[in-house]
This record gives sequence, structure tokens and C-alpha cells, in this order.
Amino acid sequence: MSANGSPTGKQPTATYESAFLKACRREPVPHTPVWFMRQAGRSLPEYRKVREGIPMLESCMRPELVTEITLQPVRRHDVDAAIYFSDIVVPLKAIGLDLDIKPGIGPVVEQPIRTRADLARLRDLTPEDVPYITEAIGLLTRELGATPLIGFAGAPFTLASYLVEGGPSRTYENAKSMMYGDPELWADLLDRLADITAAFLKVQIEAGASAVQLFDSWVGALAPADYVKSVMPASAKVFEAVAGYGVPRIHFGVGTGELLGLMGEAGADVVGVDWRVPLDEAVRRVGPGRALQGNLDPTVLFTDKNTVEVRAREVLDAAAGLEGHVFNLGHGVLPNTDPDALTRLVEYVHTHSAR
Repeated sequence: MSANGSPTGKQPTATYESAFLKACRREPVPHTPVWFMRQAGRSLPEYRKVREGIPMLESCMRPELVTEITLQPVRRHDVDAAIYFSDIVVPLKAIGLDLDIKPGIGPVVEQPIRTRADLARLRDLTPEDVPYITEAIGLLTRELGATPLIGFAGAPFTLASYLVEGGPSRTYENAKSMMYGDPELWADLLDRLADITAAFLKVQIEAGASAVQLFDSWVGALAPADYVKSVMPASAKVFEAVAGYGVPRIHFGVGTGELLGLMGEAGADVVGVDWRVPLDEAVRRVGPGRALQGNLDPTVLFTDKNTVEVRAREVLDAAAGLEGHVFNLGHGVLPNTDPDALTRLVEYVHTHSAR
């Protein structure tokens, strides 16, 4: 049986009939399922308490801590899915790259990837590189029961951008310079990252993840033609590598209104939509055969209860004609968000979308 419980000659597991996986498969659901990107994290006081004094990357390598952090929003908010607590640079750290996540900055790479010789530092990832992931997902799936667990990874373009820039960037001048000026090196870099990313997702699926999400956080910086030529082949390679497991594959990026259809074509079963494009317009851009995920503006949660409900209803109304819809924010939960606002939002969506 595949990790998400889909039938492969045996009886499905409890997660297979969950509202979240049904929505991903575009099947009828009892209510619109809800989960939030960054639902486990700084918005929760219990998260800040257990992470106190522990560096981010170290916290991603402690199975019991990962399990506790992943479960916290499920307990508090009654969301329909958990997302594995990790970071997109974990597989890069696991293969030996000298990088760290610096508070207030983000991932910083000591020696950026700039030349063909640098590619040799990107060796294959094996399950033995990340035993803590297999252990943590085993612990999690036992605790979660019928609640699905979403595995995730950073997409090749976003990982490449961090590696080439050496850290976060507003202009992507080094990454784009390589993409435009040395397309062969760029293609080989993304292809290598696609293999690493696919291996990272396979570890999570084989350990028990019910779905996976590929985060291409920075890809909105590209024009569609550049995406098709220079990025889409690598993302498609990742999705194809895990297609045989039968788990839903979600694709999300920020500022990707012009790329939504292409991101679906790359191999996604579910396309994540940020708050800039209404879902009824997003479905036109994506086309039939794929579910959508999104897309309340995270800043709405800083308003009053009535405003949150009005805006959430607008999202639900825009999604009314979709074959499959997973309610989410249009980006991650912001650190200063009131956790109670998230809990109330989940209850509102469940109540007002009940079939």
C-alpha cells in the first residue's frame, strides 16, 4: 500500500478517507479541509517554549522535538492536516554543505555555488543522511492517526537561488545572471537539485507522509518564458520521481499569478494560490484536472473576527465551483498572528462549508 493509504491491493488506511486527501483527489468532502503554511512555528507560544535556545537546523534533526512541534497546531487548531516541521535547506545541510539559518536573516551559505567545479559539492542524498526524518515521521504517523501528514521540500529554483546568492535576495542578480549567461551550468545545477529534492521527498513518503508540497517560494521573480525554459524541467523531474507513490503532489509559490497554469503542468495534483489571484480566476488559469489550495491574505488575521469571517467567506464563495479546494492562507502564518484567530478561522471554515 502506498504511504498515503491509496489502494495498491490492500485496504486503505484511515488517512485515505480524510477530507484533506479527498479534496486533493477532487472527490466530494464533508467540509472544506483547512491547514496553514507555517502553522507550526513562531505564532504559537508553545512552539517558542520548546524551541528556546535550540538553533533552527538542530531543532529539525531532533525527532521527538519535530514530532511535538508538528503536532502543536493540530492539537490547538483542529486543522485537517499536519505539515512536517523542517526547513527547505535541510537536505543541503545533510549532504555536507556549509550553511546555517541565521535568526532574522534566513539561510546563509558559506561558499555560494558559482562555478561548474562547485557542482561537485552537491552529492546525492541518501536515506542514511536523514535518519531523523524517518524516525520523526514514524512517531508522527502513530500520533496523528487519521490526520494526514504533509511532507515538503524546496523546489530546485528556490534552492538554487539560495545557493547561488549565498542567502536571501530581493533581486536574484547572481542566480538570474547564471540562468541567462550560463544556461548549461544553470540547467545542470537545477537537475542536480531535482535529484536531491526527489530523494528527500521519497524518504518522507516512504516513512509515511500522505502528501507532499513543493515550495518554490521565489519563482514568482520569473517571467513565464524563463520558467518554461529554465525551471519547469527540474520541477517536473521532482514530481515525476514521486508520481508512482500515488500521494497528492502540491505545488506552491509566491507571486506566481502568471505561472499558475505552468506550475500545474509541471506535475502538480494541487496548485497553491497566493492572495493576489481570486480562486475563480485561478481555476481558469490552471485549467481542469487539478485541485486548488488557498488563499486568504495572512494579514487579514490581524483584523477583527467579523472581518476575518467575511474575507474567509469570499474565499469559500470563489472556490464554490472548484472540483477540489483546500483552504489555506495565501502564504505562511505571520509570526505575530494571534493563534486564537487561526483556531476560530478553522472552526468557521468547517462550519460554513459543511456539506
